Amino acid sequence: MTLKDWPDPVPGAGELLIDVAYVGICGSELGGYLGHNALRVPPLVMGHEFAGTVAAIGEGTETNLKVGDRVTCNPMVPCGECEYCAEGATNLCLSRSLIGAHRPGAFASRVTAPARATYRLPDSVSLQVGAMVEPFAVGIRIGTMAGNLTGKTALVIGAGPIGLLAVQVLKHCGAEKVFCVDLDADRREMARSFGAEVIVPEENDTVDYIRSATDGRGVAVTVDAVGSAQTRAQSVAATRSGGDVLLSGLHAEASDFPASEVIRREIVVRGTFCYSAKDFADALAAAADGSLSLGSWIVEAPLGEGGAWFDRLVKNPGNVSKVLLMPGQAA
Repeated sequence: MTLKDWPDPVPGAGELLIDVAYVGICGSELGGYLGHNALRVPPLVMGHEFAGTVAAIGEGTETNLKVGDRVTCNPMVPCGECEYCAEGATNLCLSRSLIGAHRPGAFASRVTAPARATYRLPDSVSLQVGAMVEPFAVGIRIGTMAGNLTGKTALVIGAGPIGLLAVQVLKHCGAEKVFCVDLDADRREMARSFGAEVIVPEENDTVDYIRSATDGRGVAVTVDAVGSAQTRAQSVAATRSGGDVLLSGLHAEASDFPASEVIRREIVVRGTFCYSAKDFADALAAAADGSLSLGSWIVEAPLGEGGAWFDRLVKNPGNVSKVLLMPGQAA
């Protein structure tokens, strides 16, 4: 991770230039930093969770936004024309592009973004919270895929930002009890604060604990917010026959998977990727009404300290729910 001087980007037709106030570090970017994420190939300016103010509007751009408006952006930009876009599944668009992967991102003082993907922040939403609308949308998508969980049990593996949001969303979906497991004691306590029943892996085998707590059946839904071979296997083993496994974590691009158990117990395994345009709009509403949160463990740091925070999050995240870098304070 290096800090460099770059020329200001110039917004083209249909684009805005945004002064970045806050930009979050995402787990997928940690994967890119480690060389585990196929979408992120250096040299690259990453950063897709951001909020800021409109600095300029590209010539010929039609938009209701104006210079000075506080905004956030849906960084997953679909073509708007294919069958998936027509069905509302914009996250599956075959021609989608991601700010911070396919084009320069927001780990910078300024970033360009399509006007059609940029949202004015309500007065009740701070720029800090606006930068977290994108991960909120990932959590909302998990809830969309999970459906009605009234009276059911669920398990979230991993208490990073998405895991913490998943705990909240599954409870909003009606889950009677949400279990959560993480290797980090601080992150387990964060999950507990959001109402999860925490599993301590040093003291209990996760699958055994779930089986014991559910009369041997397993939970109705498991969310794997890590994405390793071990957690994917645990997800299947902890889920009841006929239940749902939602794979969200992208730690490993590929891994061994207990396919025979999935077949014999008719478990439904689904990926949950990013969010639709509706999910993003719902996430902005959740930011406005306060129904989703990453609590009091949010860290703000100058952009120049970004490399050190990447190292910290990889090695020992501790009691940090989200790191927001501030390009306006580069050093």
